[in-house]
Amino acid sequence: MPSSFDVAIARFDEANARDPNLDQGQPREWLYARRLTDWVKRLKPDASETLLLAARCQHVRRWEIPRETYPATRAGYLKWRADLKVFHSRIAGEILQQSGFDPDTIRQVQELNLKKNFPSDPNASVLEDALCLVFLQFQFADLAARSDDDKMINALRKSWLKMSPAGRSHALQLPYGPREQSLLARALEPAPSPGRASTP
Repeated sequence: MPSSFDVAIARFDEANARDPNLDQGQPREWLYARRLTDWVKRLKPDASETLLLAARCQHVRRWEIPRETYPATRAGYLKWRADLKVFHSRIAGEILQQSGFDPDTIRQVQELNLKKNFPSDPNASVLEDALCLVFLQFQFADLAARSDDDKMINALRKSWLKMSPAGRSHALQLPYGPREQSLLARALEPAPSPGRASTP
C-alpha cells in the first residue's frame, strides 16, 4: 500500500499535470514543482516529508488564477500574489486531507505555503532558497530578456535579501549568460554611502 506521502505527491503531480501552459513541452506547474522539490533535496538532503510536500504543492493549480485577471499595477500584483498563497494553501489542505494526513501536518504544510514563519522557521528558509534558485536557474534569463535593467536589478536584490548564505553560495555557482552575469554583479554591488559625493 502506498503511504500517505506517496499518495499526496501523486495527487499534487496529477493536479499540476493539468496545466495547459507548457515549459519545454511539459505542463509548466508540474515541471516547476519537480524543480522546486529537487532544489529542496539538494539544499537539505534529509528534508522532512512536510517540507517536501510543501515544495510539491507550492504553486498547485496556479494557472487557475491568471495574473491578467488583476490590475496591471503594483497593488494588483501584490493582491494577486496574496490571493495565490491562500488558494495554494487551501488546495494543498484538501489534497493532504484526502491523502490521510493528520491536521497538524496539514497545518505545517499550509504555513509553509503561506510563508507564515519565514525566516525564523528553518524549513521556510530552505523553501525560500529553493524558490529563489529555481527562479535564477530557469526563469532569470527569460525574464531579463523582457525587462529593463533597473527592474531586474531590483528583483535580484530582493531575492538576494531573502536567501540564506547557503542559498547564495549555490546561486553564485549557477551558469549565467553574459547579460545575466552583469545584472547579478550590479545587483550585488554595495550601495553607496549616504551623503558621500561620487568621484568625478
